[in-house]
Amino acid sequence: MTRQLISSGSQFEHDIGYSPASDASAMSSFYDGGCTCRRVRYRMMTKPLFVHCCHCTWCQRETGSAFALNAMIEADRVQLLAGDVVIVDTPSHSGKGQRITRCPTCEVAVWSNYSGAGDALRFVRVGTLDDPARFAPDIHIYTASKQPWLTLPPEIPAEVEYYRASERWPAESLERRAALLAKFPRRR
Repeated sequence: MTRQLISSGSQFEHDIGYSPASDASAMSSFYDGGCTCRRVRYRMMTKPLFVHCCHCTWCQRETGSAFALNAMIEADRVQLLAGDVVIVDTPSHSGKGQRITRCPTCEVAVWSNYSGAGDALRFVRVGTLDDPARFAPDIHIYTASKQPWLTLPPEIPAEVEYYRASERWPAESLERRAALLAKFPRRR
């Protein structure tokens, strides 16, 4: 594992092309969050693309819980408002790793970046939002390894493993995803 310290208003935000999102319709609300000790504060500038409730054994181990609830959002729509964060490189099931962004004091994970999306997409930990109830899961994934005592709600889609975004995401999120892919083409 490697660790890297990042400060609010840092070169990192410049390097990833941070600027407030220009989509005025999606800018009507902000979604603030932070760590337990409140040293780290961040803002999601828009609603997320999609919210995953992941039941894979890796997420269970990393969270110490039955699942991880992650709001997928473009990195340039997440602003670090206060504090410094530490980025911890960790292994992942895919073998490509993930970068978990944590408070250096209380060590709460506030978001992750997975290698497949690089720095362009963040997986914000919904539980770190000031009002986490605003973002219920859009889908449950990797349910083959979910805890047997957990009953999933029948009205929320569930997949044994992963899924195709084109088959599950709303049109607005697919448009935002297309714009993101045009800006940051995937490395092959």
